[in-house]
Amino acid sequence: MGMVGAMLLAAGGTAWAQAQGGNLPLVIGQGPGGSSYSVPIQTLLFFTALGFIPAVLLLMTAFTRIVIVLSLLRQAIGTPAAPPNQVIVGLSLFLTFFVMQPTLDKVYTQAWEPYSKNEIGFDVALQRGALPMREFMLKQTRQSDVQLYSRLAKLPADVKPEDLPLRVLVPAFVTSELKSAFQIGFLIFIPFLVIDMIVASVLMSLGMMMLSPVLVALPFKLMLFVLADGWNLLLGSLAASFVT
Repeated sequence: MGMVGAMLLAAGGTAWAQAQGGNLPLVIGQGPGGSSYSVPIQTLLFFTALGFIPAVLLLMTAFTRIVIVLSLLRQAIGTPAAPPNQVIVGLSLFLTFFVMQPTLDKVYTQAWEPYSKNEIGFDVALQRGALPMREFMLKQTRQSDVQLYSRLAKLPADVKPEDLPLRVLVPAFVTSELKSAFQIGFLIFIPFLVIDMIVASVLMSLGMMMLSPVLVALPFKLMLFVLADGWNLLLGSLAASFVT
């Protein structure tokens, strides 16, 4: 983050200095496709956009639910370092791409493709690209969460869901995703909790008070998860949990 910030400041300083000195204009052309900006301004906009990509990925896609469920699974099994965070995040990213593929295809065909051909401007492309994302989020968002943030934003009661501003829709969607993720995590914890209770009861009845129940229960948890084909079942259920 420090390197990105330094590069962003350097690019911004270069663009400002060149704009002040008059060596390179900010806008170098205007046409039907919109304005064409100089290289320093394009660089500044590019690095600025990089700062918003993680927020868009986390808050407007299926990534939030998936990564939380996989993290809760790791805690339920009792292996805090396996799979490592890189594997959890990478698997969540790939599964997010599979879930979001229909929505991303719509964004590409409706917004990015005509924008790349200079048929529409950036503002129009942004509006068109937001529509499929809004449709996806609305399908996953609970009405109670929408009403909560609508009251906080003091919106009129007659505002339609498709007309909700993103400042209301995005936090409502994230809240719904958090609730769904913790509901799935609760169901995941139950069988592993039963194993922990059984192992603890057996060890206590045998008088093995110095032996850790967590250490004894771990191989039984792993065996149960492998025999049930847990990864296949969990990832398939996660993908199917999203209403398309």
